[in-house]
Amino acid sequence: MGTKLGVVVMSALLLLYLVAVAQLSISLVVADDWLAKVIGVALFVLPVIGAWAMAAELIFGLRSQKLSDRLDEEGALPVDELPKRPSGRPDRVAADAEFPQFQEDAEKNPEDWRAWFRLGLAYDASGDRRRARQAIRRAISLERRVQ
Repeated sequence: MGTKLGVVVMSALLLLYLVAVAQLSISLVVADDWLAKVIGVALFVLPVIGAWAMAAELIFGLRSQKLSDRLDEEGALPVDELPKRPSGRPDRVAADAEFPQFQEDAEKNPEDWRAWFRLGLAYDASGDRRRARQAIRRAISLERRVQ
């Protein structure tokens, strides 16, 4: 619940910021000075990119949570028994030791979204967030093809 509240608060703050920047850019575009107009147009690009990025991240979060919930309902979500560091993150050595089983499962079942989702969780536990997101994106894509 705390994570969802944090997402809502941060999204609302980002949206407020994007609206403020958009208003500033509009006020610069309607100004009489040509330089202000150029800056206003350039400044308008930032809220558009920010809104797109925020929407993409929220959609990714919702879709990945949906898959996580499905795996949990099926009893196929890996049990997190890894020792934790003081930060609460899994111990990297222990996570790296478990990683090969998830990688092998994804390699044996390249069209199974469940295997790719579990691989994404394993990458995350090992501290490789970039590959974790790639694997979970692939899981989302595979699951959407099935439906």
